[in-house]
Amino acid sequence: MRREAVCIKSTRFIIENFTHKLRNSELMKNSRFTIILVAVLLLLLGVLAFLQYRWLGQISDGERERLQRNLQSDTQRFADDFNREIQSAYFNFPIEPNAWREKNWNDFNERYKFWREKTTYPNLIKNFYFKDLENNGLTYVYDEKSRSFIIGGSPIMVTAESKMTDENFQSVVPEIPALLLPVVEMAERVDKILVRTPTSENIVGQKTEMPKKVGFLVIELDADVIKNQVLPDLVKKYFSENDSANYKLAVVSKDNQTVYQTAQINKADANAKLFELSPENFTFFTNRDMIDTIQGGRNKTMVFSKLESQKSEQIITNSNTRFEMRVTTSDKPRVRVVEGKFLDDNAAWTLNVQHSAGSLEQFITNTRRKNLGISFGILSLLGVSIVLIFVSAQRAKLFAQRQIDFVSSVSHEFRTPLAVIYSAGENLADGVAREETQVSRYGNLIKGEGKKLSKMVEQILDFAGANSGKKKYDLRETDVREIIENALAECAPLFEEKDFEVEVEIDENLPKINADKNSLTQAIQNLIANSIKYSNGEKFVKISAKNGGGKVKISVEDKGIGIGKADLKHIFEPFYRAKAVVDEQIHGNGLGLSLVKETVEAHGGKISAESEIGKGSKFTIILTT
Repeated sequence: MRREAVCIKSTRFIIENFTHKLRNSELMKNSRFTIILVAVLLLLLGVLAFLQYRWLGQISDGERERLQRNLQSDTQRFADDFNREIQSAYFNFPIEPNAWREKNWNDFNERYKFWREKTTYPNLIKNFYFKDLENNGLTYVYDEKSRSFIIGGSPIMVTAESKMTDENFQSVVPEIPALLLPVVEMAERVDKILVRTPTSENIVGQKTEMPKKVGFLVIELDADVIKNQVLPDLVKKYFSENDSANYKLAVVSKDNQTVYQTAQINKADANAKLFELSPENFTFFTNRDMIDTIQGGRNKTMVFSKLESQKSEQIITNSNTRFEMRVTTSDKPRVRVVEGKFLDDNAAWTLNVQHSAGSLEQFITNTRRKNLGISFGILSLLGVSIVLIFVSAQRAKLFAQRQIDFVSSVSHEFRTPLAVIYSAGENLADGVAREETQVSRYGNLIKGEGKKLSKMVEQILDFAGANSGKKKYDLRETDVREIIENALAECAPLFEEKDFEVEVEIDENLPKINADKNSLTQAIQNLIANSIKYSNGEKFVKISAKNGGGKVKISVEDKGIGIGKADLKHIFEPFYRAKAVVDEQIHGNGLGLSLVKETVEAHGGKISAESEIGKGSKFTIILTT
């Protein structure tokens, strides 16, 4: 029987070594391929990140150009609409000098009525004043009730008159605000005027002096209407509520005084001129019949047509007024066309628009950073996921391999006691052992091997129950000393058989703990059995229990073979067995310490291990009282 046992152990050792070498070879090949695959995937992610960076840069540049173009376009259209309202108020009232001399206000009233009916803001013009240069400079004010001009003045005329001389003439007086319209003596009656900005500065023709000024019409505008109606309406039109959260607007005068603003602006992303009296194409009428002919086709916005037929032309220029006109006589009766060009910038206000991010460039930069952050975050997440999947796969492979090793180990562990039991039973059945002492020895042998099998089966069942979450613990107030003494009593036969020296050190008056007595006893018993199993000839075990800081510390210490640093962090993992232990052919299945850890954590405690190769190990269980 002893020869059979030796044969079985030798055969098991050969099979385990062969299987271990074959498995390591396969694992190395699989791991190498997996590592190469993961490296290639990570490299592809790096290339994709670089391409994403370039693409987002190109997209940002295109988006910057688009936003800048749209912003400038909206800003200019904002200014064009504002200027169109001002221009319609300015160029709608060129009255002939004779009307002022004869005090005939019919033409003016018709123009005023027409303007009020067609404009969006009939309250934009606050009042009219006329400065009569032929009549000792008398000042007239327009009376709404009598619909005529009567002698009267206003404090605003002091400012307006200072702008009327040729040297200081300005069509726009932003301080009031007001518009100055010269009344000039023309050779013939002007029934139709077209004012536009030519594309070329060079106009061929004979230049003559400007006609004589008869007086000035001062058109006083309502500043409140401009600030509270015109400008806010245009903000809503071109910068909707969503956009106005993205853009800040401010209107400033030539001396950089703020006229209107939605927020403080530091540096404009786009700007346009306001109060600019240089329209592209406008036609204005003084003849009532002409007004009637076009009135049916007009809407709220004044649109004027251009007259093409012509016979003769003359050029009139005056640098002081900064205005150049081309006067063309048509073959149609009583119609003259005047095309004009302002010689320099006469805009009184400037519209500035700035993005709320500080600038359009800053907004694009922030957006690009955000997009890059999101893109790189996603790519990083993919990279981390690949690494985690790789690590998880390796751990799963390792865990699966440990399970295979466990099955193999358990099979061999079962085979040895079963072979002994089979051999002993066969000898008893064949009558080899007939003496009472031999029968008793064979019986004890079978009993001992059967007990080993029972413990292994119980251990496997405990592990299965712990991992399924179905294992229940009966936690009750328990004495720590009693648990340790029960564990020592269970291990007493081992101590006697192996001739071990046992040292017990338990503090007096240890507090009681809530514990499952049987489970915790089994855990301590498992630690003691491991100390005996891995003693390596040093037959010493020390069990101690100490109280401190509201915690009970139970330690099991030996002077055995010890555990390497590389293995120390894995010893509580299921199925794990150190290579040195396998090489030494020390039986086991790698479940003992994992079950101890499971039991201790179920009691709300912690377990730790300290060890050094060749000097022994110390396992400490810490439980809260």
